[in-house]
Amino acid sequence: MFVDKAKVFVKGGNGGDGLVAFRRELYVPEGGPAGGDGGNGGNVVFRVDEGLRTLMDFRYQKHFKATRGEKGRNKSQHGANAEHMIVRVPPGTIVTDDDTGELIADLTRHGQEVVVAKGGRGGRGNIRFKSSVNTAPAIAENGEEGQERWVTLELKVMADVGLVGFPSVGKSTLLSVVSAAQPKIGAYHFTTITPNLGVVDLDEERSFVMADLPGLIEGAHTGVGLGHEFLRHVERTRIILHVVDMSGMEGRDPFDDWVKINDELRLYNAKLADRPQIVAANKMDMPESEDNLAAFRDKVAEIRPDIEIMPISSLTKQGIREMLYRVAELLDSLPDIDEQEASEQAAKAEEGVVFRYEANDDMAFEISRDNEVYVIESEGIERLMRRTQFNSYEAVMRFGRILRGLGIDDALRKRGAKNGDTIRIGKFEFEFFEGGQDDYLFDEE
Repeated sequence: MFVDKAKVFVKGGNGGDGLVAFRRELYVPEGGPAGGDGGNGGNVVFRVDEGLRTLMDFRYQKHFKATRGEKGRNKSQHGANAEHMIVRVPPGTIVTDDDTGELIADLTRHGQEVVVAKGGRGGRGNIRFKSSVNTAPAIAENGEEGQERWVTLELKVMADVGLVGFPSVGKSTLLSVVSAAQPKIGAYHFTTITPNLGVVDLDEERSFVMADLPGLIEGAHTGVGLGHEFLRHVERTRIILHVVDMSGMEGRDPFDDWVKINDELRLYNAKLADRPQIVAANKMDMPESEDNLAAFRDKVAEIRPDIEIMPISSLTKQGIREMLYRVAELLDSLPDIDEQEASEQAAKAEEGVVFRYEANDDMAFEISRDNEVYVIESEGIERLMRRTQFNSYEAVMRFGRILRGLGIDDALRKRGAKNGDTIRIGKFEFEFFEGGQDDYLFDEE
């Protein structure tokens, strides 16, 4: 089964907690702090594997969670960092954030990697909080939570040559003749409903990949028929081999078919209008094909004199070899898989894909009211809270000092907060009380 779209959940591993510990050794009656840092959580990394061709694996496994870092140890030993989780994806996979629609990465090259969920940092142990003022701190931090989100994977088949055309024009038959591929062939429309790939071997040193793509119909650019399910695969091909039925069967006009297909390609993506194209005038073994081909050449020459038309017959193999060598010559004249475009896409992916998850100093906050509760909203402060071990008195006092230094207590007073009012930050609620300059204004409930 060919699967070219999937939605999965990814979560980086949580960081390990820091440890509160002290030296307890013979002849060292008052040993200093010795609690180590927690290890970093593992990242979820997508890596391109050219051996994969579909997103089939993601049909059965939709959750990918990296392991958490180890907790800090005594004797100032740090916990081990967790191993990264490597998830293999086929080349041509586009990764987007399911909630925002933001492009995370466009993975095209074998071995290319991207971090889609960064693991949390390990918490600091109490050895990190030692100072001249506090030589025996009983403070440690929790590890950060790993990044988590739903992402959408969309596969755009990567092939040198893409066969396009209306249904039943002979694309699948052509692929079966020129390669070892065995696509489903039938005398009815939409026999092909998923892309089929085949390797065309011309000689020992020349070969290329050809994709038989599902047939188009008018209005495909708006999603009619197989619509976008087909068109996204055309974007990856370096050459378009446009198969046209020259027999005029079913009352069809070959030139009209050619115009409509090109219009659909252009309306879906304007860049496809400039993609190199060869017309494979198929079914030349039929009685009316010669006359239709002559009329077709005249009409095409009026609007696109650059288009090369090659008469073939998939049934009798007439003109097949000549066409394949012409395709190979054209491929040799083009950059390898659009190297410039691929490098630009990779640069954009590497710029925007790694989460900006490192701690920053942006502690900006907003205060609002939820009935009688004062709500403080701040990503930086909520991140600080998740790292604070509230079962430690010293940690609570440190947290209060930081909030006071940010000016939150003054801001609350200006908003009308009084002794005993409830303050909410994230999932935590505190009681506000007005004390002296040396008092802390927040007590955990």
